[in-house]
Amino acid sequence: MNPLYLKKIKKFFKRKISFFFQKRYFLTLIHDVFIVILSLHVSIFLRLGEDISQMSTKAIVLNTFFYVLFAISVFLGKHIYRGMWRYASLGDLVSISLSVTYITLLYVPVMLLLPANLSLPRSTPLINWFVLTAFLGAPRLFYRIYCQHRNKMRSTSPHKPKTALVVGSGDQTELFVRELLRRRDNTYDLLGIISLKNAHRGQKIHYVQVIGTIAEIPLLIEGFREKHTPVEMLIVADENLSTKVLKSLLVLADSLDLHLARLPHISEITDLREKPRVKPIAIEDLLGRAQASLDREGMRALIAGKRILVTGAGGTIGGELVRQISDFKPSRICLVDHSEYLLYMSSLELGERHPELPVENVLANVSCRERIRHVVSSFKPDLVFHAAALKHVPLVEDNPSEGCLTNVIGTRNVADACREFNVKAMLLISTDKAINPTSAMGATKRLAECYCQALDILEQQKPNGTRYVSVRFGNVLGSSGSVVPLFKRQIEKGGPITLTHPAMTRYFMTVHEAVELVLQAMTFALNSTIQAGRVFVLDMGEPVKIVDLAKQMITLAGLKLDVDIEIKYTGLRPGEKLFEELFHTSENLLPTNNSNILLGAPRTVDHGFLMRAFQELESAAKNQDDDSSIALLHSLVPEYQSGG
Repeated sequence: MNPLYLKKIKKFFKRKISFFFQKRYFLTLIHDVFIVILSLHVSIFLRLGEDISQMSTKAIVLNTFFYVLFAISVFLGKHIYRGMWRYASLGDLVSISLSVTYITLLYVPVMLLLPANLSLPRSTPLINWFVLTAFLGAPRLFYRIYCQHRNKMRSTSPHKPKTALVVGSGDQTELFVRELLRRRDNTYDLLGIISLKNAHRGQKIHYVQVIGTIAEIPLLIEGFREKHTPVEMLIVADENLSTKVLKSLLVLADSLDLHLARLPHISEITDLREKPRVKPIAIEDLLGRAQASLDREGMRALIAGKRILVTGAGGTIGGELVRQISDFKPSRICLVDHSEYLLYMSSLELGERHPELPVENVLANVSCRERIRHVVSSFKPDLVFHAAALKHVPLVEDNPSEGCLTNVIGTRNVADACREFNVKAMLLISTDKAINPTSAMGATKRLAECYCQALDILEQQKPNGTRYVSVRFGNVLGSSGSVVPLFKRQIEKGGPITLTHPAMTRYFMTVHEAVELVLQAMTFALNSTIQAGRVFVLDMGEPVKIVDLAKQMITLAGLKLDVDIEIKYTGLRPGEKLFEELFHTSENLLPTNNSNILLGAPRTVDHGFLMRAFQELESAAKNQDDDSSIALLHSLVPEYQSGG
């Protein structure tokens, strides 16, 4: 035999033997060998009854030897010892059944070859399959039940457990209830399960009964109070619960003086060893939507092995772009930002998330043409994601020249560099404020869209031209310009919450979902024949009244409107709209393969005209001539309706 194979076989058995001679595994092996011997003798007795005395001792010993030999061989090769008995589950039972099957299959040919006086009755292996499976599985099951009972009796929690009802009767509920039974830290005393379906009533999940539906919660709460067992909280365990139902639960919990919490989503669990925990319902939960189906393999193919450059990498959207892009294993990534601190924090997080990924950190202002040319020419990216922008409406309104330099000239610089150095595609992050803008910020972002659309039309006339993709969406929850951080800050200070107008509405989307759809849009653009110059518009769902958002945040904080926190109206600020639009009436939106991504028809402007106009705008902005900058914005974006 080849010495190399002998060496591998020797190494295999050495590893297995050293593994089993660890104290716990060795004792388990001894236990299971004893079970094998016992099960075989029981099986023979079940087959022969009192006639077992007629079998020779030699036959019983010989067959027992073969059974034990095959059992040890299978146990060494299978992984039933890697599962801890206290966590024994259906998977362990399946593994045991397979192991017993292998033992039986190994034994049967030997039994058939043995002389008649040394062989067992032919039905013995079949009987023994059932007996051995039961004998191996029963101790593990009983030990798990014992551990659960012991942990319940020996709770280490120094506080009285909180009485709770669990909303949801699916897999997450089963996992949560099982973990509570298994661990010694009894944080919650589950009084019952609330199902979404009446058909589940009376059923149990690990001894916890389904006692009713959501509509019956008030009656159930009253019933527990009459029994002197008041319910303290509702725990939402179904992560697919609609926002409508979640909002109704929030109102219900507030009226019944209950705390409403939820289990973490699967994507939020980073350490499976952590004890069961719940977290407060966040405003993102109330505004979120059902997860859209995404072409993740297409997104992975788009990013994997590519050189990626992200501008504005320290911002809310840029930072999330960096996180999601890095998960798809690019060959190298370049982070560009004007803020030293934000760039440092983004780079630090990326290093912790993917320490093996090569990263270049570049301090640069996108409005500096020479700097951007140098960055793109030296890094040589395959794809560029342009998220750098000034987005705060009142600040850009007060500083229109800076808004023009960053949002318009900065986008031109990045787009021109991509064209000059043969970047495969550039994606522009745009905003709903670019539609019929009433602010300088919205007008500058519309000009950024125009330039990318014009370049996309030009480049698509070439065999391997750069693709320019514009993606437009509304407000991102938690971003620096969002009202959510402001409201949180005001609530923490005891109020008041300040709103500009009671009728104001906005579209909202979580940053995670927005960036997922941005990557999906880029995938669509590069993998399909989409008309040049079209803009991708993300479906933001239904607009949200800002006053309702404020009221929900007050409730989530456990406070009462007009008792603990009041709302004050301050009047509309310069450039601010009462409502936003996601598309222009002339854009004629078309659907894509993803229901949350739409395509708007191009509203084009001649590229040569834009180049000349941008030179004039750049000159005015660099000279800090705000009046001329605003006048040029009005000239270039006719629908811009500010008073300036």
